[in-house]
Amino acid sequence: MSIGQMHKHRQLGLTDAQVVEMYTYMLKARMFDERGFVLQRSGKIAFHVSGIGQETAQVAAAYALQKGKDYFLPYYRDYGFVLTVGMTIKELLLSVFAKAEDPNSGGRQMPGHFSHKKLNIVTGSSPVTTQVPHAAGFALAAKMQRKDFVSFVTFGDGSSNQGDFHEGCNFAGVHKLPVIFMCENNQYAISVPLHKQTAGSIAERAAGYGFPGVKVDGRDPLEVYRVVKEARERAVRGEGPTLIEAVMYRIPPHSTSDNDLLYRTKEEVEENRAKDGLPVFRQYLVQAGLWSDEQEAELAELIKAELTEATQYAEQAPFPLPEDTLRHVYAEEEGR
Repeated sequence: MSIGQMHKHRQLGLTDAQVVEMYTYMLKARMFDERGFVLQRSGKIAFHVSGIGQETAQVAAAYALQKGKDYFLPYYRDYGFVLTVGMTIKELLLSVFAKAEDPNSGGRQMPGHFSHKKLNIVTGSSPVTTQVPHAAGFALAAKMQRKDFVSFVTFGDGSSNQGDFHEGCNFAGVHKLPVIFMCENNQYAISVPLHKQTAGSIAERAAGYGFPGVKVDGRDPLEVYRVVKEARERAVRGEGPTLIEAVMYRIPPHSTSDNDLLYRTKEEVEENRAKDGLPVFRQYLVQAGLWSDEQEAELAELIKAELTEATQYAEQAPFPLPEDTLRHVYAEEEGR
């Protein structure tokens, strides 16, 4: 690796501390994800949907955006993204255990339905891809109010074939809205491989809506950061949307309710596990002189302790009360 490649992050405007922090969030998301599997398999929670293998793109995208200003519409695998923009492991575990303190939905939704008003994370719903036209709506508000925030929305490759995707892209293209669409192309729409559910290139679809489409290696966080940062700069200059196709691989099954070996081979999974972006980025930091085995072990212990404390808290936290079922469903009378 050349000196330039060894410090590519500096050429992109990222400091040494920032790339180390990026890796910290990636590992935190990975270890949270692994804890979710353990909790589900031990019968403590009912369901877990994983984002393992996709953390690099999620964390990198978050670093290219502006917390406290931009609006985020993540999809259900985006633990790395929501942790990076400000959610805590404790908040995610409250959601996993469906507890009343869960900031996402007060324990009413399945895990992965992110929502956090203070962090500008917009409520997600179970039907996939509905967040895409919503993101166009937030971008329209930015344009109408002459504000310089952007909306950022993620979705899977399967979602890119839904009507909501095309409607959202078309509307954003017509009105040149400040929105970034990022497809996390993990090669599978539940059990259907990419070649059986997507014709042509996802990124190239953007041309039909009049704005740029960019295909990027989703396992390379520095490239994802560069592309998302450029898309944000275009958006705030009034040049309209960008569609980003971040190519990666979904290492685990679709969810804990899925037997992935019914539709793919163990050899395929292991081949892609060997290309996992997380250890590759760790090696980049090591070669740049920014990381070591000792730091890795120390960080893993800190995250493990945080996970243990948050798990114990969430497990013991109270469930929502039956009388609160209709809270936030109907408008309350003034003065009540």
